[in-house]
Amino acid sequence: MQPLVDLSASHVAAAGPAAGAQAHAAAAPMAPTVAGQFLSFRLGAEEYGIDILKVQEIRSYEAPTRIASALAFVKGVVNLRGVIVPIVDLRLKLGCETADYNSFTVVIVLNVKGRVVGAVVDSVSDVLELSADSIKPAPEMASAVDTSFITGISSVNERMLIMMDIESLMASPDMGLMDSAN
Repeated sequence: MQPLVDLSASHVAAAGPAAGAQAHAAAAPMAPTVAGQFLSFRLGAEEYGIDILKVQEIRSYEAPTRIASALAFVKGVVNLRGVIVPIVDLRLKLGCETADYNSFTVVIVLNVKGRVVGAVVDSVSDVLELSADSIKPAPEMASAVDTSFITGISSVNERMLIMMDIESLMASPDMGLMDSAN
């Protein structure tokens, strides 16, 4: 499995001082989505956006090694250059109707709270530069629906983009990927 796109620290550092400021802002407690660059991807019919600074690389999908008794959305683990990386299918986690594995299916390798985690998505669209005023607050939903990881909604060229705090989602206790001390 070769990386399709490598967004490691060396590549992000080339973005200059603004990227460093964004990285510092990203480490702050949960706040409304701010301006910056976002990776957009598809889960079913919906398009989502996540902070590009959380993305390490994008890889083609390869079947992971299954872990016994893992939750249904945890597909298993892969060895990524000596690091064992858990693979989470976001389509299953977020209740998409289908989760087909085809030539467009990719794994977004994330760095979440110092841990490397892979997220399976239907496809990656592009990297978008969004201003703060183009991102509207997330709508309030019934308490039975967990939308804590949704930080806003943006309209980009007639596309609705659901802005997601991927770190909050991946680090949530129901994912079982992080120690409670992290």
